[in-house]
Amino acid sequence: MAVTSNPSAPTTTQPSGTQATVLAMLRIAVGWHFLYEGVWKLFEPQWTSAGYLQSSRWVLADLFQSIAANATALKVVDLLNIWGLILIGAALMLGCLTRLSAWCGIAMLALYYAAHPPLFAPAAAPVEGHYLLVDKNLVELMALAVVALVPGAGWLGIDRLFARRRRPSKAPAPALDDREREAAVERDPLGRRAVLASLTGLPFLGIFVLSFLKKHGWGSHEEATLAAKATEGGEAALAAARPDAVTTATIKTFQFTELADLKGQVPHAKIGEMPLSRVILGGNLIGGWAHARDLIYVSKLVKAYHHKWKIFETFLLAEKCGINTFLTNPVLCQVINEYWKRGIGKIQFISDCGGRDLLGMVKQSIDGGACACYVQGGTADRLVREGKFDLISKALDLIRKNGQPAGIGGHALATVKQCVDHGLKPDFWMKTLHHTRYWSASPQKKHDNIWCEQPNETVDYMATRPEPWIAFKTLAAGAIHPKVGFPYAFKGGADFICVGMYDFQIVDDVNLALGVLGSKLDRKRPWRA
Repeated sequence: MAVTSNPSAPTTTQPSGTQATVLAMLRIAVGWHFLYEGVWKLFEPQWTSAGYLQSSRWVLADLFQSIAANATALKVVDLLNIWGLILIGAALMLGCLTRLSAWCGIAMLALYYAAHPPLFAPAAAPVEGHYLLVDKNLVELMALAVVALVPGAGWLGIDRLFARRRRPSKAPAPALDDREREAAVERDPLGRRAVLASLTGLPFLGIFVLSFLKKHGWGSHEEATLAAKATEGGEAALAAARPDAVTTATIKTFQFTELADLKGQVPHAKIGEMPLSRVILGGNLIGGWAHARDLIYVSKLVKAYHHKWKIFETFLLAEKCGINTFLTNPVLCQVINEYWKRGIGKIQFISDCGGRDLLGMVKQSIDGGACACYVQGGTADRLVREGKFDLISKALDLIRKNGQPAGIGGHALATVKQCVDHGLKPDFWMKTLHHTRYWSASPQKKHDNIWCEQPNETVDYMATRPEPWIAFKTLAAGAIHPKVGFPYAFKGGADFICVGMYDFQIVDDVNLALGVLGSKLDRKRPWRA
């Protein structure tokens, strides 16, 4: 029997039993994936397609990036993504409007592919493997093409209930034996077996619901009621909230500054021939070193927050704000290299070469593409105490031999002084600088609570040094507000400041830094970079 040309109409050509089963399994499998992607996004309040759109690098990149930059357009696209995936997935699983659902799914997958095609480099999107031209989006697109074009793809689905076979209008019904009657019932689209066959996708949908609840937890009506009471009257506040407010399951809400509110780009200066932004993105939060004092769970919390794609989003946002440098441990070289290879951005990184084998970590950092290296502060403090100035000198020589600026770090001012006294001349210094007037500061009780015990002496001594100075721990690991820490560091003589920032803090911190750098700073130390 001919297949109707209307893509939303039910398929009326009956396939063989094996064909119908294979087509149904293909349709249900793709529908399951669509539905889960949509439902997961629906129940993940912080999900947004912004990062995916911003990192697009193909012919439609300008369009996708303009959507990401517009809060209203982004909200519409996010809703279309979520409900498109849910509705298409459910329709495919149930075999309802099968061909129309398949064509809609093809359109969505085509847009996903256009945003991040795996041409001759890995796609800038979460992937399970390595792709070249063909990725899972393209494979699913072709699978849906089979569902859309092959007759009978919706036969074991609800579409079968709406199928109609034409019969002679007034011809008397022929006498049938038992076998013929059974065959006629099987062909009849409204027969008992046909109805059961049309509901083939329903058990799979039930399995999906149970699996989702088992994986993500059963909802609590009591908790929902309590939350509703606790936030009574909150709808008006939410209606008045800015579109970039992040809503979560928590009761407290926060406002986050949009990229559109950025007041300018962070200015750059040079160490040797290496251009550096005056504000450098610190790596401790991304690496999992929160220095949260007696809050022992925080390091694991920030490590969990900074999954790979959150790191990529943070890098990209930092670059859009003019921050061109990230400071980190060599263990993150792989993540930074993947960020480059995916073509998302070009942020450079300074390596602290932290680890037991100093020279080995220098080599690993150089091989990983570090733009500069230095002897990490804790390592330098220890080597100075042990009198191993020759090892520090070898590290500086190895770094310079490979063409990178070489630095020395230090938490203790004595580290800098003794390195100078032993004739060591780095290309730059990494020295802590923060005041000690925050409530947990106590030089007598060193419990991961203070990193610059002699701030005034540090300012005075560093004023005599001709080498550029990158100040770090300028906020005492979150104990000092940037409004205080930034001007203190720049007025104290720092040429650059290294600051650990979450993605939602970057715009605010950059705006603060621009205000400080644009003001009249009363510096004792001239700019050295």
